[in-house]
Amino acid sequence: MLRLSRKSLENKASWNAVGVSLPTFDHDKVLQKTIETPQWVHFGAGNIFRGFIANAHQQLLDNQKADTGIIAVESFDFEVMDKVYGPYDNLTLLVLMHANGHFDKKVIGSIVEGLTTDKNRLEDVQRLKNIFENPSLQMASFTITEKGYGLTDASGDYLNIIKQDIENGPENPIHTMSIITSLAYGRYLKGQFPMTFVSMDNCSHNGDKLKLAVVTIAKEWLGKGFVEEAFIQYLEDEHKITFPLSMIDKITPRPSEKVKEALNNQGITDMDVIITSKNAYMAPFVNAETSEYLVIEDKFTNGRPMLEEAGVIFTDRETVNKVETMKVTTCLNPLHTALAVSGCLLGYTLIADEMQDDTLKKFVQTIGYEEGLKVVVDPGIVNPKAFLDEVVNERFANPYIPDTPQRIATDTSQKVGIRFGETIKAYVNGNDLDPSDLVAIPLAIATWCRYLLGIDDKGEPFDISPDPLGDTLQDALKGIKLGDTSTDIRSILSNEKIFGINLYAIQLGEKIEGMFNEMIAGSGAVRRTLEKYIG
Repeated sequence: MLRLSRKSLENKASWNAVGVSLPTFDHDKVLQKTIETPQWVHFGAGNIFRGFIANAHQQLLDNQKADTGIIAVESFDFEVMDKVYGPYDNLTLLVLMHANGHFDKKVIGSIVEGLTTDKNRLEDVQRLKNIFENPSLQMASFTITEKGYGLTDASGDYLNIIKQDIENGPENPIHTMSIITSLAYGRYLKGQFPMTFVSMDNCSHNGDKLKLAVVTIAKEWLGKGFVEEAFIQYLEDEHKITFPLSMIDKITPRPSEKVKEALNNQGITDMDVIITSKNAYMAPFVNAETSEYLVIEDKFTNGRPMLEEAGVIFTDRETVNKVETMKVTTCLNPLHTALAVSGCLLGYTLIADEMQDDTLKKFVQTIGYEEGLKVVVDPGIVNPKAFLDEVVNERFANPYIPDTPQRIATDTSQKVGIRFGETIKAYVNGNDLDPSDLVAIPLAIATWCRYLLGIDDKGEPFDISPDPLGDTLQDALKGIKLGDTSTDIRSILSNEKIFGINLYAIQLGEKIEGMFNEMIAGSGAVRRTLEKYIG
């Protein structure tokens, strides 16, 4: 029986016998070098980091393109280090799942230290300070989700935790952004050493969000007399500190019980799925799709890992924006949202199963190929049609990626303006395009409105996925029942804050209302309406 540990990896023949590739670099040598001259620290020790970013760096280590490892830091869910990292010597078993059912298995060992920001773990706190005070540090990267950069609530007031951090100053920060600002201040005091902060989170203008948060906290501390004016200048001096943009794309869903069973059947033990008290789903393994993209603005001040040797694309700021725009507004995210809301209504629990539904597959093909590619932003480094082909034919259709429409439907009100609104605006502004010609995108918006009723196509109630505007939107639809012949959803469709445009002003509001009314005609009306417009 095999259990993931540094000691167990010495039995190379047994791991290779079950098809698991192992690291080839000298771990002890890399660990010692990392302790002495750390170069890369990463905040947010979750699955996309372990299954994508750490794997990319391992390729550098195995090929002697790097000689230090990654230091992983968890600033939110400390149990991750206690239950997922520590017991397995910071190792991860990566399982790449091909659509044909083949698994590629590989042990990732590039993470050589695991730390938390828990104030009760004094050794971790001191080690982190030492890392940031070391001139060798090149980069701090982040996968902490978009919420991790937010300092304010819906009304624009500082969160209570941020108010505390502002009052307490750099000595006892709690929020991740305050901790980063404090560590940066320590580096400034030690010698104003350069370094780069790289958000690798899947959100628009991620580097700008990170910079805004750090500089905002620093300025609040300046106002309280905790830091000096020159610290602000240090953070804003792009010869010293930079915050590049990036675009990341890889599906690393919750660990699959099927994958766990397959590993157990091969004699790999202790692979149980771990659910932390903060509701993180992790395991000693990470299951992920094979497709992956990471594009980073090449703006580093103290050197960087040679990640281009592992498939990461370094380019200019404009190109990063174009790649993100291609993905988010035409070639992936709009399709995902259409599948999410329609899947919830039609009783699906797996995105891949929806792609076996001829109507739903044609639905997303129409959004992508017929309506989206006409206005797609071509970044030059990734071919939009080839990207779209991969999304439709391989990624969404992969039955071994346990991704659910219910998960994708989360926070849809925050997404529709980008995922559909940008294409609609491109039709409005295009000389030879007419938004009234759109069919699948208005249908997707109508389907979302129908989804907000919380009644599926059989007439059964269901809980919509979490959404900050969920209650408000459902209140706007209150009183609408299946069988109604006409309704008023104008307050939603005219809301420019949601869609970026008043849909009635471009003659799409009435079309969407009509589609919505067809969808509430009774049980089965969602299916009938989709088939009517998509064929």
